[in-house]
Amino acid sequence: MKIGIVCYPTYGGSGIVATELGMDLAGRGHEVHFISTSLPARLDITLSNVFFHKVTVETYPLFHQYQPYSLALSTIIVNIAQSQGLDLLHVHYAIPHAYAAYFAKQMLKEKGINLPVITTLHGTDITLVGNHPAYKPAVEFSINHSDKVTSVSESLKKETYEFFTIDKEIEVIPNFIDNQQFIKDENCGCRRQMAPDEEKIIIHVSNLRKVKRVEDVIQVFYRIQKEVSSRLIIVGEGPEWENANRLIDELGITHKVKNLGKISDLQNVLCSSDLFLLPSEKESFGLAALEAMAASVPVISSNAGGIPEVNIDGETGFVLPVGDVEGMAEKAIMLLKDPQKFQEFRRNAKQQAMKFDEKNIIPMYEELYYSVLEKVK
Repeated sequence: MKIGIVCYPTYGGSGIVATELGMDLAGRGHEVHFISTSLPARLDITLSNVFFHKVTVETYPLFHQYQPYSLALSTIIVNIAQSQGLDLLHVHYAIPHAYAAYFAKQMLKEKGINLPVITTLHGTDITLVGNHPAYKPAVEFSINHSDKVTSVSESLKKETYEFFTIDKEIEVIPNFIDNQQFIKDENCGCRRQMAPDEEKIIIHVSNLRKVKRVEDVIQVFYRIQKEVSSRLIIVGEGPEWENANRLIDELGITHKVKNLGKISDLQNVLCSSDLFLLPSEKESFGLAALEAMAASVPVISSNAGGIPEVNIDGETGFVLPVGDVEGMAEKAIMLLKDPQKFQEFRRNAKQQAMKFDEKNIIPMYEELYYSVLEKVK
């Protein structure tokens, strides 16, 4: 197949999943054309069968800061579909990708080309942005006019039906990971660089936005370090870091917290960690938690969105109500002080992560693609 993939190029979950999906499909012999505003963060453009097409938005003084991105995206989709002979288009994130894909499809129809469009819903395109009155009709229209729609969790599927009037069946295909990337490397030296041997390493990975509740991460760790010798490692950059850093200073734990920013060797850092904190207010799936579990790291999380579908309460970690800082700290301390249970949870975490391995999930996308193509014959 010749597959077009439209995604955001950032480190967010939707961009990561779209990129990993495309590279895996290319490894299976499909020709994959990525369409984005810049090279996706994790895309290896040197791979065979992988191509990248940049969406260039010409700047005109007339539009000031509101440049016509959707128009440019629709146009390049049309051009690539024609020049490369795409069999189908898979867009990640409803806004504005599914909307732009619809208009590209209409333009192609006039040229005698039927390009099937698959839309994958990832979360904030539905729960935060998409439900806004200014966008809701367009998002609803785009979803209903896609040939197939998928969501990354049962929770997101349910929310989509609650927020919008949808007459399409939404198929759940969960996010996935390559478990082979999360094998502990004793020679990487990461643990020695982050903390002394006697300290436990508590880790949080996110884009540090408000919905991630980074201050809750700090408050939970503050309570943990009182009872267990430990250090907090934060991976990521974002708007909430300034507030989080101020809280760290106020609590007097500056010497116990380190922010690594954006890093390329996340796998080794996770494999060197002991416990993962994810107290998010909203989380359509919890890909960061899944990556931690693939590294055999138990997770203390909130019960937001699709997290409980990934982190199994009392088996791979603990799931508590959003904002329950005391409860999260209590469970974390209990687990860290019980070596036998801690090792049991580590094993359970890895076993759960294996269920979401790419070898199990990618074939679900391939099957979906073939079913769509069969219908347009």
